[in-house]
Amino acid sequence: MTMKYLPGVSTLKLEAAKCIGCGMCAKVCPHAVFWIEARKAVITDVDLCMECGACAGNCPTEALSVKKGVGCAQAVRMGFLRGTEPDCGCGDGSSCC
Repeated sequence: MTMKYLPGVSTLKLEAAKCIGCGMCAKVCPHAVFWIEARKAVITDVDLCMECGACAGNCPTEALSVKKGVGCAQAVRMGFLRGTEPDCGCGDGSSCC
């Protein structure tokens, strides 16, 4: 099962001209949002992004940007800190993360 979040709201951006095709984004992304094609990163499906920031934090050329701390990744972190189930408000009241 593939976890998708709210369609069309991800803040993930890729500046392909800056990408050197190192593949770090594909290695660190927990949801397989990237693949490398013709020595450049490609976003497979932006709606798979949980906005954790691992890709941008590991990109040596700053080709990737994402506003971490929003969306479902933030809900998981806050649930952990509060000792509650994650609730990002994108589901039917059940945990969606």
